[in-house]
Amino acid sequence: MIKIAPSILSADFANLERDIHRIAAADYVHVDVMDGVFVPNISIGIPVLQSIRKVTDMFLDVHLMIVEPVRYVERFCDAGADLVTVHVESDTEENIHDAIDKIHAKGKKAGIVLKPATPAEAVLPYLEKVELILVMTVEPGFGGQKFMADMMPKVTAIRKLIDEKNPACELEVDGGVAPDTCKTCIEAGANVLVAGSAVYKAPDIPARIAELRG
Repeated sequence: MIKIAPSILSADFANLERDIHRIAAADYVHVDVMDGVFVPNISIGIPVLQSIRKVTDMFLDVHLMIVEPVRYVERFCDAGADLVTVHVESDTEENIHDAIDKIHAKGKKAGIVLKPATPAEAVLPYLEKVELILVMTVEPGFGGQKFMADMMPKVTAIRKLIDEKNPACELEVDGGVAPDTCKTCIEAGANVLVAGSAVYKAPDIPARIAELRG
């Protein structure tokens, strides 16, 4: 089944509890954490995640766009994340492994993320120990960007690696996912779709979520 993970980056932060309840038909809540260093934007952090956890039982998919995430992954787990993903570009391979291990030690799921310029092969050191791989289909840092269709061969290549080495691993795409691009992502092998403005700007949010499932 295709899972939909609306990004709260497109929500109304003055009415965040309301906007999380509006996406109750989805599978995950995607929480974008940006530090202004790894990406040129600053979003939210641990206190907001703690507040979100108090108002929903939905699965919280926390995407860390921060440098040296190993410093913070345990705190995000404690704040209520169900899954924490870290960028392979954000630290050394050793520290990324350490971050994954710390997430697992907290009893949570761990994942890795690839920027558009990062090749599929970058997943290989981590592939057999993560529960999810996220392929960015825009440059991370801002919502509302145009979908990068040229990322689909990478998605397909990673799907092949997952099927060979870790079939239980999910494959997520994030960026520009909308009714006109979701089928392309699914056909390439993704089974979790992050969508922001395509969900929150829809006149009927549950209907849009159903539409994105393909």
